[in-house]
Amino acid sequence: MNAIANILVALVATLHVYFLTLEMYFWTRPLGLKTFGNTPEKAADSAVLAANQGLYNGFLAAGLVWGLVQGNAAFAFQIKVFFLSCVIVAGIYGAASVSRKILFVQAMPAVLALICVWLV
Repeated sequence: MNAIANILVALVATLHVYFLTLEMYFWTRPLGLKTFGNTPEKAADSAVLAANQGLYNGFLAAGLVWGLVQGNAAFAFQIKVFFLSCVIVAGIYGAASVSRKILFVQAMPAVLALICVWLV
């Protein structure tokens, strides 16, 4: 079960690296425009905000990776729970304020990972 939990935590971290990449580097490019349903004008106007949001997603990914590599099991558990909880809160807020899709793309994988981490 520990391996499954760690795989799910790694998946959530990988998703957040992907979000970072989309928001920081592809926001105004075809992939970013298609993913977020933006026009080139709207993307250009919001590019700095998107890059900032991407940076925060990078911090979430870094925290989850930290939890995966931390040698002290009790501390690793605390790190994973904290950062997965942050991802869940961000996903719920994003779903309420931007798009319900965020609930399924961001929050649900973190909920599944948190359940598995908690059960280990």
